[in-house]
Amino acid sequence: MSVWDDLTGQPAAVDVFRAAAGSGSAPGERGAGSAPDSMTHAWLITGPPGSGRSNLAYAFASALLCTRGGCGECADCRQVAARTHPDLSVLATERVIISIDEVRSLVSSSQFSPSVSRYRVVVIEDADRMVERTSNVLLKALEEPPERTVWILCAPSEADLLPTIRSRVRSVRLRVPSVSDVAALLERRDGVDAEVALVAAREAQSHIGMAHRLATDEEARRRRAETVDLALSVSTVGEAVAGAARLLEIAGADAKAITEQRDAEEREHALRSLGVEPGQAVPMALRGQIKALEDDQKRRATRSLRDGLDRILTDLQSLYRDLVLLQLGADVELVNASIEDRLRALAEALDPVSVLSALDALTDARRRIQANVAPTLALEAMLVTLAQSRAQAHVPSRPSRKASV
Repeated sequence: MSVWDDLTGQPAAVDVFRAAAGSGSAPGERGAGSAPDSMTHAWLITGPPGSGRSNLAYAFASALLCTRGGCGECADCRQVAARTHPDLSVLATERVIISIDEVRSLVSSSQFSPSVSRYRVVVIEDADRMVERTSNVLLKALEEPPERTVWILCAPSEADLLPTIRSRVRSVRLRVPSVSDVAALLERRDGVDAEVALVAAREAQSHIGMAHRLATDEEARRRRAETVDLALSVSTVGEAVAGAARLLEIAGADAKAITEQRDAEEREHALRSLGVEPGQAVPMALRGQIKALEDDQKRRATRSLRDGLDRILTDLQSLYRDLVLLQLGADVELVNASIEDRLRALAEALDPVSVLSALDALTDARRRIQANVAPTLALEAMLVTLAQSRAQAHVPSRPSRKASV
């Protein structure tokens, strides 16, 4: 089994990195980096969320550090997968921005020669979270790289990085994998039923990580279904206010499901490494380290909540995107095909202008949350707009019990 096997829907990018890893030349050697598939000292992997940027970065790292080109089975590959390889440095932040001290520390470690492999590999996930001052620290390292150090940066777009950094890296763009490719990956890797995998891949809009959660977590599927139903049923200001509170609860539950187990494992590992037995009181001298861990976990919980809100807004945008397609009569597969009948009825009742206004409201809500507006207020304003569009079209909030009988 190769490290490239689980990289679905990116054959062109895989070919580039596989050829570079097998070229045999070091980044600093004469002639290295001149051909499109040759080795170079710095790479930038760009692509939409869920396209597999970090997965590709670590697969490339495995291919560079493994003596067999990324076999996926040897000790080197297992260490890369666990992020414990001595020649691998990783910067993956849970914060909104990457601090300048984190990059300085990474730049310092990048100057050392590899200890057991051909290269020293440095991976920066979410490189777009570096502010200009921090980026300039990285720029100096990219301008004068050690001969055997390879940098791999990941970002949604080239435009998210400084032009000076973009000019010193080789950029590889990823595309959105197809629904069928993601579904096939879920079947092969996670043993998911074919129908469940297809629905999960479609509703996740080919986001590999989210598709995995929807396919393997029934509670995640239930939360998404409730989110969609709430947006389709809200019709008054009162329902909008109550719905905003409920959406915030759903986002919080989603964030908690992601972080709770990881937080517990991190705390247990930290206590064990400090020599504290389970159930034993933490000595005063060690409380500062545990407090620092708890602060990091709180920051991660805040980011996870924002990510949960972003997922909710993405799901709702897919809903109104489907309505636009139905009103236009486009022959395109719906994201929310499981409720197609309900969407068709709503598309006939709503005015196209109202649907576009709803999409604008969703965009405004995302922008406001990113600008640190209280999430409750942003969601309330969004749902009020959705309710108004339904009221103007006189759409019933949901079928009554009597009518359904």
